Order: sequence, then C-alpha cells, then structure tokens
Amino acid sequence: MPNPDRFPSLRGKAAALILPALLSAFVPALAPAQPVGLPDLGDSAAQELSPRLEQRLGDAIMVEARRDPTYVDDAELTQYLTGIAQQLSAKAPADTPEIRIFPVRDSSINAFAMPGGYIGVHTGLVVATQNESELAGVMAHEIGHVVQRHIARGMVQQKQDTLIMVAALLAALVAARGNSQAPEAALAFGQAAAINSQLGFSRGAEREADRTGFQMLEGAGYNVNGMASFFGRLMQTSGLNESTSQAFTRTHPLSIERMSDMQNRARSVAIHDKANSQDYYFVRAKMRMLQAASGQEALDAIRYFESRAAETEGIERAAAYYGAAIGWMRQRNFAKAEEAYQAATSGARSHFMLARLAVDLALARNDANQAVTLARDAYARWPEQRALALAVAESLQRAGRHAEVVDFLKEQTLKWGDEPRFYQMAATSYSRLGRAVEERRNMAEFYAMTGALPAAVEQLQQARSASKDFYEQSQIDAKVRELQRREREERDLLKRFGG
Repeated sequence: MPNPDRFPSLRGKAAALILPALLSAFVPALAPAQPVGLPDLGDSAAQELSPRLEQRLGDAIMVEARRDPTYVDDAELTQYLTGIAQQLSAKAPADTPEIRIFPVRDSSINAFAMPGGYIGVHTGLVVATQNESELAGVMAHEIGHVVQRHIARGMVQQKQDTLIMVAALLAALVAARGNSQAPEAALAFGQAAAINSQLGFSRGAEREADRTGFQMLEGAGYNVNGMASFFGRLMQTSGLNESTSQAFTRTHPLSIERMSDMQNRARSVAIHDKANSQDYYFVRAKMRMLQAASGQEALDAIRYFESRAAETEGIERAAAYYGAAIGWMRQRNFAKAEEAYQAATSGARSHFMLARLAVDLALARNDANQAVTLARDAYARWPEQRALALAVAESLQRAGRHAEVVDFLKEQTLKWGDEPRFYQMAATSYSRLGRAVEERRNMAEFYAMTGALPAAVEQLQQARSASKDFYEQSQIDAKVRELQRREREERDLLKRFGG
C-alpha cells in the first residue's frame, strides 16, 4: 500500500482534514467539469465492488495521477518494471487483471497497489534492493494484493466513508486540472495514499499477499529468499528509526510471524540461483540519479557512481559510469558525460540504455543526423525496446526529417498500440508538413488515450472542418460520436455517484 506521508500536507491529522474539505469545496462544481470516468460504485451497502468497476476507478484515478510531478514517464524504466510484473503475473490465477507498473520519483522505500491493477514503485525501493530477486519479491507481494482483491474488499468494508474520500480525491484532481499551480495538482499520489491508508490492509491480508506473491516468485524462477531477505532488512532498519524504510513498514506491517512464515516456505522449495539481469544494474543507476531532488544531490550521486566505478568491474562498473554520465547530462556538463560514456562502453561493452545515452549525447551536440544513425542502428539491434523507437522519432524530428517521422510512427503505432507519445510526436510532424487534418486527428488520439475526452472531441471537430473528403469526414464523425458517448456515460456515472 502507499505511504500516506509522501507529501507533508497529508501527514497526521492534515490528511483527515483535507479530504472532507476538498469534497465540500469541489463536489458541487463537478457537473460542468471535464469528466474523469468515475465509476458507479452503487449502493454503499453493496457486498462487492466488481472487477469492472474497480478497473474503471483505477483508470479514472490514473488519468489525473499522471499529472503528479513525481510520476515518472520513462519508457526504459516502465518497460523494465513491466517485464518483471509480466513474468510474475503469468504465474497468477487466470482471472488476474492486467498489471500496470509505473515508477514514482521518491527516495523513500515503498511500493503501492491501486485499484484496477495499477502498482506504483518508488525509485527509492529499487535503489535499496541488493538484487533483482528482492525487487521481484516486493513486486510479487503487491501483485498479491491485486490478485486477492484486497483494495476492493477494503473499500466494501469501509463502505460510504471510503467512497466519500474517493470522491474528494477525484474532485480535487478535476479542480486542479486547469491550474498547474494549484496545490492539489501535486497531491495525486498523496491523496490516493491517504485513501488507501484508511483501508488499512490487515496483517492477515499482508500474509495473504506474501503467500500469493511467494507462489508467483517461485513459479517465475526468482530466488524465493528475495522476499524474506528484503522484508527482514527493512524490519531491522525500521527498528533503528531509519525514515526511508519506515514508509514501507508503516503501510506493510511486518512481524516475526510473517518473516518466519516466508522463511519456512523458502525451506520447502528448491532455491533458484537466478543472476541479476544487466538491465537491473542500469535501471537502478538511472533511478538513483532520477530521485536526486537538487543539484547538490545530483552531484553527490555522481560522486557515488564514480566511487563505485573504481571499486567494481564488469557490468556493475559500466552501470556506475552510466549513472555518472546521466548525472553529468543533467548538470549539462556534456564533456564529462561523454567521458563517462566512453568509460562505460570500454571493452566493447554494449547495452540498449547505453545506446540511448549515445543518442542523447549526439542531440546535446546538436548533431541530429548522427543521432538518427545511432538511434536507427540501436533500434535495429534491440527492436523490442520502446525507448529506442522513441529515440528514432525524436532524432528524425530534430533533423527536420518530418516525412520520415510520420512514416516511421505509422509503423510504431501498429507495433506498440498503447504509446500516446507516438501520436503526439506524429501530430507535431504533421503540423510541420502543413497537414492539418492528420495533425488534429493524431492529437485527438493522444488526448483520448490520456483521458482528455473533451479536448479529443475538439481536435476531431477541427479536423472535420479542415477536411474536404466525405469518407474522412464520416470516419471523424463516427469517432466523435464514440467519444461523446463515453463522455456522457462518465458524466452520468459521476452524477449518480455524487447523488
């Protein structure tokens, strides 16, 4: 579950006060606001929150939660975490919803499950793990909460009080939508955390998530001791009052009984000695640098990586130099970044994240054509990496080769399907080419995929006005009707819920 103390304004009694205040302040104004897809949760006495409605609730929260400044939209990190989640959930029951992982820029050690199979993973948690099986163990535990539907069950038990808090959360998010300076805009995950903290996963639920996660961990071939070793280390450090680990232990109550249960289960199965993937080292390095909140913290992280590079060898040394390189990039010291990159790739060392770094360095030198060459070569070698597809499109755009961009992105939208940025980038290139209809249709797709339905409809209406093709106009009209139907349904659900 989330940490309710992630944002100072939600600590202690403030969390208990802010949500009712937001409800009274914003709920009356919801009807004319852009709908957020709030599901009809029905009578507060209902005995079950259906999986479909739980999914719609999760989708509604995530549409706005992506505005939270700590939400990390990084293809490399998301794809890595999603890959682990897919390995684990493949060993879960068949009716398990799709698990969608997203990183959160926060140095505290925590992870949390949200409605609808969404799981947030703090950068601090990844950095704190000592091996990939530990990371997989924590993720398996969170997926265990999803498999056992603990959030839905908790909401049903709390009934109307929890529904009011959910309404307050979404009302605040809607109110903040048009004002990026509003304090509510930065509280998305904090308010979700406050709601989840009220659900209070019991020790029994935690044990249930442990056992379900343990089965997935074993089935996916990870070392099952990873779960017990990480939780055990957190239990020890929380006793020493280390604030970074308290975030997890407050929301995931640990006990000797739970630890003994995990250790006993580990003794009864074969232990897989699974080596860390190369990706683990590079991802952990990037997350350590990403969570640096200031220039001084970034410099401290660079010094850490330089020290690690001097003490390690092989892939760990390369990942340390990679961390230093992206740190120097952040400091805009491109000469130092290039030097660290060369050290990371010495001995013909290669990795797709190093290849993406090479593209970024070329773009920093304003050598867009070289960046295109590097990006295309890298994507040809690692075609399963979405970040490299994005690198190709970005490089082509920087080189002003917009006709190539739109052709490339047509292929990528068919291949990946669920990447909004491909449509946003295509819209930019269509604009440069003076093709207004395609520009607006792609922006409409981007808005629809990110939940901004009124903006999507507006873009489509502009596209229709610019089009002279009857069949194209008919396609646009059909899409507009579909989006308007979705918008009406969401508004009706919101009104029924508020009533």
